[in-house]
Amino acid sequence: MATAVATSPSTPKRAAPSSSRRRARRRATIWGYVFLLPLILIFGGFTLWPIVASWGYSFFDWDGVGPPEDFVGLANFSEALGSASFWNAFGNSFLFSLGALLVELPLALILALVLNNTLLRGRNVYRLAFFLPVVATTAVIGMVIAVLLSPVGGVVNEALRSIGLIDRPINFLGSPSTALPTVIGVDIWKGFGITLIYWLAALQTVPKDLYEAAKLDGASPRQQLASVTLPVLMPLAVVILLLTFQRSLNTFDLVQSMTGGGPVYSTDVVPTYIYRYAFDPVSAAPRYGFACAVGVVFGLFTLLITLLQGPLLAGRMRKSAA
Repeated sequence: MATAVATSPSTPKRAAPSSSRRRARRRATIWGYVFLLPLILIFGGFTLWPIVASWGYSFFDWDGVGPPEDFVGLANFSEALGSASFWNAFGNSFLFSLGALLVELPLALILALVLNNTLLRGRNVYRLAFFLPVVATTAVIGMVIAVLLSPVGGVVNEALRSIGLIDRPINFLGSPSTALPTVIGVDIWKGFGITLIYWLAALQTVPKDLYEAAKLDGASPRQQLASVTLPVLMPLAVVILLLTFQRSLNTFDLVQSMTGGGPVYSTDVVPTYIYRYAFDPVSAAPRYGFACAVGVVFGLFTLLITLLQGPLLAGRMRKSAA
């Protein structure tokens, strides 16, 4: 009894700090939501709402003036899937992705391995030099390179003629056979720096202890690369591959500034195809509904291809981990 009397006054003293902590935690939670609110509003207004609206507009024959009223159901989707020009743009978009995955990705990894060597002097300068095209405005780069590649007074043609590689100027951007490879090459050069940074960041995650253990076992640099570096990089390589794939599909500004999708639609990609139907001032009557339907179809194909890559790449990750 005496013990109960002695301990009962201490109970409110322990409850008070606990209640104070709960109030402080509640205030912190409320402030967290307050700080998140601007981001949620911006994401909802500029990302989520356009996606939802484009799905809705894709079922209308709408020119962007007034509210959409002419409901056409799946007619826009049927027209897009039956259009040869859409599939031409679709194929060109994936050629850009193939160039990024088969050329840009491995070359950036090789250069990242070189620039990650601590014995290389001035490696930060080299990293900066390769990253500069990434921060430069894409439209400006496109226009400048178009001038450099011009068959009339272009620096590139003059240089090739001066060293005897060509007899007459090459119309890099004016010929259907050379325009697409040229723009893909410029796109690879433009995005090379960001892929290089991805690889350099991934290389920092390789524990140095593994290299020291491999050296103690007598492993050569090539064996260290095959047995230590690449297996550790594999999980991050999956992420880098998906990021590069997604980035390479959005090549609107470079293509628009260099060729505008020409000549004869040989460099037309899905973003320029959508722009032509929705915003091109040359068009007498914009077709926002049809452009939205093309965007939805392309988005679904891209999502499907990305989801198909997931299990294959996860299998590679499990194999490398084993």
